[in-house]
Amino acid sequence: MVQTDWWKAFGDQALERLISEALGRNTDLRLAAGRVAEARALAAEQHGSDWPSANVAAGASRSRALSPVNARAFEASTGQWQFQAAYEVDLWGRIGALGRAADADYLRSMHTRDAAELSVAASTASAYFALRALDARLQVARNTLASRESAVALARSRERSGYTSRLERAQAEAEYRSTAQVVPQLELAVARQEHALGVLLGRASGRIERGKALDEIALPSIPALGIPSELLRRRPDIAASEAEIVASDARLAAARASLLPTLKLSGNLGRTSTIHGPLTLWSLGGSVLAPIFEGGRLRAQVQISEARRELALVGYETSVIAAVTEVENQLVLIDRIRGQMDQVDEQEKALAEAQRIASNRHREGYASYLDELDAQRALFGAEQTALQLRGDLLAAQVGLYRALGGGWHEAPPDVRVESPVMGKSADTSGSGS
Repeated sequence: MVQTDWWKAFGDQALERLISEALGRNTDLRLAAGRVAEARALAAEQHGSDWPSANVAAGASRSRALSPVNARAFEASTGQWQFQAAYEVDLWGRIGALGRAADADYLRSMHTRDAAELSVAASTASAYFALRALDARLQVARNTLASRESAVALARSRERSGYTSRLERAQAEAEYRSTAQVVPQLELAVARQEHALGVLLGRASGRIERGKALDEIALPSIPALGIPSELLRRRPDIAASEAEIVASDARLAAARASLLPTLKLSGNLGRTSTIHGPLTLWSLGGSVLAPIFEGGRLRAQVQISEARRELALVGYETSVIAAVTEVENQLVLIDRIRGQMDQVDEQEKALAEAQRIASNRHREGYASYLDELDAQRALFGAEQTALQLRGDLLAAQVGLYRALGGGWHEAPPDVRVESPVMGKSADTSGSGS
């Protein structure tokens, strides 16, 4: 079965609460839920044709009339009731085919709703991880700015004491100003990301709850042997395409059956009162309606159904190809980001060592302050890149979950769902072609 709570694998309760809020308040999901309710009602309406129709009519009247015999007025009361029943015998399976099509439409609407839920959850997770990456980068920038401020204070003190030149003090101040520009840029990016996440949550404004730090968020493991191809069939959009094929097949069968005669049975039972006393009336009958000339309308309906079935098949093939491509792209992306992160980690270690050496050499008078500044700039850039890559890796993991339609639990090979109105089992394995 599909792992519907795949976001729990990241181990961040704040993320879980945000996704729960988004799934409960997002307007797109509310529209999708309304379409599911509509499709269910339409299926119930169509299945009503499986049964006979029955009606009861009753009436009463009081009248004053002139007798044609003796030209004298008389008053009379009359009353009647009538029971009517009609049933179309499904000789060629037309009504049953329309019922199967309605059930498939209902399943398709549910899969479409599931696809919308997956999209909202994935977008919320991606936006949250982007926000946490910006938070981490902002914190590093602020820490670096505090360090630069201490360096400026030290340079000014050394200048006043005659241990350094105005050039070194100016370089320290320039580096401080350069880092100070980064902080408001990141603060603006954080605010914008909060607003974007608020839209997904259905909020007009408000602070976004934070959970674990970026480096504390778990990275879900990926099976070493790759992702089984069967998982792609769990994607809601592919399931919706399969349901569309089932519906188009059923409508094609119904259109072909409409070329054949139809048999209808009817019956009436009633009782009426007259001036001669009450009478019981009844009738039984049947009728056969065979189309002879419809101006090509019925055959055109068959051709329309055939064309729509072909479109459904093409749509299914397109969905499968897109799904495979998305999964492969996400797997390659995750692998490449991991490779970049390994290189940046080694770069950070080397730059930290270079900064330590440059700082010691400058303090001992063996190197200029410019060497230390260059090392500081390079290390700051590497730290920012490492945090950005961490956020990108988390977003790529979310993209893989989205591409797979959820997590990668094992599922039974054949899933059958109860019909929404008649209790019949409907196959959602996609064998409708």
